[in-house]
Amino acid sequence: MNKTTKVLAIITVMVLILGFYFFLLGQRGVTLIQNGGVASISLGIGVLLLPILGLWIVWATLKAGFDHQRLASRIRDEGLELDVSELPRRPSGRIERDAADELFQQIKTEWEKDPDNWRNSYRLARAYDYAGDRGRARETMKRAVALERAES
Repeated sequence: MNKTTKVLAIITVMVLILGFYFFLLGQRGVTLIQNGGVASISLGIGVLLLPILGLWIVWATLKAGFDHQRLASRIRDEGLELDVSELPRRPSGRIERDAADELFQQIKTEWEKDPDNWRNSYRLARAYDYAGDRGRARETMKRAVALERAES
C-alpha cells in the first residue's frame, strides 16, 4: 500500500467516524425537538445545527486539501517546486529563520513580477509557510487555487 492510498484510507475512516457522530448528534436533536417545550425545542434546534456546521467544515477542509494537492502535483510535474533541500535546518527539522526569510524575499520578488500567475502564488504560499506565516500561506494558497481555476 503506497503513501497516497494510506492517507486516503485514513481520511475515509475519519470522515466515516465523523459522519456517524453527526448522525447520532442529529438523532439527539430530533429527540429533543419531539419532546416538546420551548427549552427542549430550542436546544434541539441548536444540536441539529452542530452536524450541519460540522459537515460544512469537513467538506471545506477536504476540498481545500484536494485543491492544494492538485496544485502541488502540477507544480511538481512542471519542475517548479521550491527546492529547500540545501537550506540549513534547526534540530527540529524546520528551516532556519534567516534562510526561510531569504527564500521568501526571493520568491516574493518573482511573484511581484507576475502576481496573476497561479504558479507564482503557489510558490509564494509555500515560501510563507516555510517562513512560519501560516495565515498568509493559507490566504495566498486560496488565491493560487482561484487563479488556477480561472486559467482552466
